[in-house]
Amino acid sequence: MVVNYSKWDALELSDDSDIEVHPNVDKRSFIRAKQNQIHQQRFERRHQIDTLKYERIINDGLLQRIDKLLTSLHEHAQQATAPGQNPDEFMMQALMDCAGDGADDIPPKPPKGVYTQTEEPRYSVMMASLVDQVKKELGDKPQDWFQSYVKGVEGHKKKVKGLQSELAQKLADLEKEEGRKITSDSIHTGFSVSSVAKEKEKAKPATTSKPKDVEVLNPGALKKDSLSRMDSAGQSSGAEADVDEPVQKNSNVVEDEDDEEHIEPTELGKAFAKIKMGDYKKCLQFISENHAVVAERETDGLLVQGFNAQMDGKPEVAKQCVHQALLLQYCRSLGRDGVGLFFKRITTPGHQAQKVFQEDVNSTYARIRSRCAELAKEKESNSRATETEQIQLHAVDPNTSIHINIPSESPSEEVEVKAKEIFETFPPGLQRALESGELAKVNEVLGKMSVEEAEEVVEKLGEGGMLSVEEGVIDGTTEEGRERLKGLEEKARAEKLAEEAAVRSGGADQIEVADVDD
Repeated sequence: MVVNYSKWDALELSDDSDIEVHPNVDKRSFIRAKQNQIHQQRFERRHQIDTLKYERIINDGLLQRIDKLLTSLHEHAQQATAPGQNPDEFMMQALMDCAGDGADDIPPKPPKGVYTQTEEPRYSVMMASLVDQVKKELGDKPQDWFQSYVKGVEGHKKKVKGLQSELAQKLADLEKEEGRKITSDSIHTGFSVSSVAKEKEKAKPATTSKPKDVEVLNPGALKKDSLSRMDSAGQSSGAEADVDEPVQKNSNVVEDEDDEEHIEPTELGKAFAKIKMGDYKKCLQFISENHAVVAERETDGLLVQGFNAQMDGKPEVAKQCVHQALLLQYCRSLGRDGVGLFFKRITTPGHQAQKVFQEDVNSTYARIRSRCAELAKEKESNSRATETEQIQLHAVDPNTSIHINIPSESPSEEVEVKAKEIFETFPPGLQRALESGELAKVNEVLGKMSVEEAEEVVEKLGEGGMLSVEEGVIDGTTEEGRERLKGLEEKARAEKLAEEAAVRSGGADQIEVADVDD
């Protein structure tokens, strides 16, 4: 096969490593001299091209004004032949008629580097100089001065046209020489087109974000200072124990439904997550029909869905979501043609991409699984920690009840005054619970207190006579208290059964005595 190297002839190389020079000539110096010569010739050629183009523009403007002058002379031919007509005045008037306005009289500015030494004269000066030359050529007293002037102007017009033809030929030769070689300056971008197919955004339904009220065990703490005395079990002081304080809307716990932190997959992402793991043909078809599923939000949403599924005890669903989320991430990270590139590699038997992708899926799922196990363990330990000891009020005898006595607003006796002072030292929640007269509400407030504080409150209630209870209050939440309550209840039931048995036996004895008397 014959190789045609002629296409490389148009390249103009200023540095050729294969060049051969005389042994007495330094090769590097020769190459640098060759470079300077080529650059100088290129610069001079381009300067000549710019100069010739500018000269042609000036000559075109001059030809237009010569044509106007000839038209004006022909229109006023009768005036020129009139007796007593002064040729100089007539030519001056013809020049004024073809001059035009002042803006057209100024020639265009030359390009950079062209005619920098001299200033280009105006067109009116050029025309006046042309008429003077014609006048010198005719002499002092021509026979027919009008026709002589017309022929003289037409002769200069032919000279200018001949000059234009010469300039055009030179310009064509220089441009041909300039375009014969391919240089770095002639390299340019032919066209550049980029197109990205974007799915039209679907109109979102107008939704009003509602602040969410956070349910807490201690609602009163939201409007109180966070600094409070804590006991050894981590419970707050009794000043925060309350039962009916309304939940305050706190700006720190308001969460917007459309917040960026609330990440979840869209219906499109959920549908993609249901595709069986390993069914790449169906995955490719789904992505081709729904290109918006490749968005980063869908990947994050599927990872969150997989995390929630693992927390709910669904490991298969969790791994499925992780697999689909990483599939979308790989398609997006591989570039513009990432979808086609990913599926081409993943479906090629024995390709390294299969191993890399599967290891990434397994490692990501392992991290999610371990994190979920840690959270479950922390949740279990926290739930156990919350089951602390509490002080609760219960009646020792099932047949009796505990009555709550609230001191009056205006006590008169010393005992009532002391009870009123003790009552006012209680937190507002405990005061409202006592005023309700319900033992359940009092126990609810005591349950929110630490054991030490609850014992202190029960002691004060006894000192103030606000509880009609027997001596010794049993804590029903501890193991010991529950055993004591169970024993007391069994004892009470046994005593009641014994009394009923005694009543029945006594009635039988009376019947027998009556029979004997009869």
